[in-house]
Amino acid sequence: MESRLAARLAELRTERGWSLDDLARRTEVSRSTLSRLERAEISPTAALLSRLCAAYERPMSRLLAEVESEPPQLVRADAQPVWHDAPSGFTRRSVSPPHPNLRGEVVEATLAPGADIAYDSPPPVPGLEQHIWLLDGQLEITTSGTAHTLTPGDCLRFRLWGPTRFRNTASAPARYALVVVLP
Repeated sequence: MESRLAARLAELRTERGWSLDDLARRTEVSRSTLSRLERAEISPTAALLSRLCAAYERPMSRLLAEVESEPPQLVRADAQPVWHDAPSGFTRRSVSPPHPNLRGEVVEATLAPGADIAYDSPPPVPGLEQHIWLLDGQLEITTSGTAHTLTPGDCLRFRLWGPTRFRNTASAPARYALVVVLP
């Protein structure tokens, strides 16, 4: 999957007629990092993918879906794509992968204890509707400048307009379901 992701990122840049320098300016990511990423020499972090998705104006789930084959109607648990960002302590399972003819998707995410991920770049799709249902642990989510502490069973719903932050301040993993509804 990483090599297909690298190739797709290179295609997106080429489709727009951007040089690596152009993309570096748009994402505030170094040209060398972008080059290594497009050659599949490094794996992207969640924060790096977020910056690229913002530049390409697409949700991360769409980008990841573009590098996977057409998903079946029924997605068995052992066939659900899982992506790990070990440095940040983030794991993402695509429970209901995005599909070009559908507007919603379901993601299961887990943040390790102490994980703190800030998505500072503009959202890939401004106004994207999200619902976050905390299944286990405790999670602090900041959106639109307001911090919300979720405990199991709580659901935070919002439209994504700006930076967000996900923090697990507890000593156990935080596991949550994310429902994304495309406009």
